[in-house]
Amino acid sequence: MSDKTAPMGLTAGDTAPDFTLPRDGGAMLTLSELRPNRVVLYFYPKDDTSGCTIEAKDFTSLAQEFAQQGVTVIGVSKDSVKSHDKFAKKHALSVILASDEAGTTCEDYGVWVEKQMYGKTYMGIQRATFLIGGDGKILRAWPKVSAKGHAEDVLDAVKAGA
Repeated sequence: MSDKTAPMGLTAGDTAPDFTLPRDGGAMLTLSELRPNRVVLYFYPKDDTSGCTIEAKDFTSLAQEFAQQGVTVIGVSKDSVKSHDKFAKKHALSVILASDEAGTTCEDYGVWVEKQMYGKTYMGIQRATFLIGGDGKILRAWPKVSAKGHAEDVLDAVKAGA
């Protein structure tokens, strides 16, 4: 990843941009309709890649604990609903997967950034997570997330009252 990656603009205290996106299974999902539940909104680069699979499986394994805390977990990428359905089925995922094919939500959250790999520069999703309160305000933001162990860190923050 390049040092030129744009910093995320959203931080704790900001209002989380509302969105309506298609989700796995074909239904539509609107963020504001989930209130007063808190929401873990995690952005990931691509279905069925190693880091993204680790993260999705980890959030799935902790889904019941998040639910007990009154938290809905949503993963967002630019993959299609069809891709999400295949990914969820292959790995028995229980978290919601929302499709942002147009990239508007990724841009609104500041996670569509310039990246660099093998000397090539390209645009892509920066792995990041937002914990959104029941009032629609961001309680905590995790920019530039490493997949392994991240779901546990987020759950710890939820349990600590973040």
